[in-house]
Amino acid sequence: MKRHRGSISMMACAVVVMCAGCKVVPGKPGPEAERPTQVLKFAVLYKENCAACHGENGKEGAAISLANPVYLAVAGVDRIRMITANGVAGTLMPGFARSHGGMLTDEQIAVLAQGMESEWSRKDVLGVQTAPAYASSSTGDSAQGEKAFGTFCASCHGADGSGVSSGKVHTGSLVDPAYLALISDQGLRSLIIAGQPQEGMPDWRSDIAGTGARPMSDQEITDVVAWLASHRIAAPGQPYQHP
Repeated sequence: MKRHRGSISMMACAVVVMCAGCKVVPGKPGPEAERPTQVLKFAVLYKENCAACHGENGKEGAAISLANPVYLAVAGVDRIRMITANGVAGTLMPGFARSHGGMLTDEQIAVLAQGMESEWSRKDVLGVQTAPAYASSSTGDSAQGEKAFGTFCASCHGADGSGVSSGKVHTGSLVDPAYLALISDQGLRSLIIAGQPQEGMPDWRSDIAGTGARPMSDQEITDVVAWLASHRIAAPGQPYQHP
């Protein structure tokens, strides 16, 4: 009888030791797992929702760089929050708000927008220059846009926008129908204004053509977008024209 009791005591001790090693008290529930709607850390939200398109650290992704201080200064926190919530019609940018079919709460979307601002913005990035408006308020002139493109863009993108591959300059076509089918007019405008620093593309202030020390005007940007957009076709990527 004593031997039986000793065996039970040894088993009880083993259970206690095992539980102590796992730091779990028998009968007490473990910590509750964080629900998706409770995640409010910028790094986690960005990685799970934005990094696939905009890059791991807000740059070098397929979509526009969000870690570009010029873009953040021109767009502003409120607009970035709105874009994140609603998406962009006609593009691959979806709406992340629940009201637009997404999975994020309004609070999480605010965390994302404010996180981009706090992590990647620079207060002095615009200097003394007044930036063009994020969105155009006028109609673009395609003919004038072609002239402006020749002045400010052709040295890197070619006179016809089809790209350059010479020396240290290697750029793809901006007038390729497949490319234009994936980017909106606003996307083109944002790239012209903010540039792509990681790719060596300057923002709207840089005169890489060497024809005059001045930035592009708001209307010139609008006109260049109109000229690029004029190269879109109704059915990009199709081997034949639809009737």
